[in-house]
Amino acid sequence: MADDDHAQTWSAFNMTPAALRKHLDGAASREVGQKKDGDESTGHAMGRRILAIKDKKKADLTDDDYAAMRKVVGYVHRHLKQGGDARKDPDSPWRMSLMNWGHDPHTD
Repeated sequence: MADDDHAQTWSAFNMTPAALRKHLDGAASREVGQKKDGDESTGHAMGRRILAIKDKKKADLTDDDYAAMRKVVGYVHRHLKQGGDARKDPDSPWRMSLMNWGHDPHTD
């Protein structure tokens, strides 16, 4: 993959590691999303993956890391088209789910 594509993918994430970590540690983040394995939602698990990716130096990111990031970008773009009235509620499940995936729609 070209370096320009990597830079564009990287720039799509708008939550800092500290903000994402704080969100993932909260109860609201664990209450939303489709449960896949046990009691953790797919989005919550991806949030932990995002933290692991963000803890790396950009030069150390693998193609698998970028594939995971592109998956997140796709999810975020699809999910942002939804929301309706939930967009106005800072505690809505819609927003909490997006934040699990590393994107806070209230900072756009």
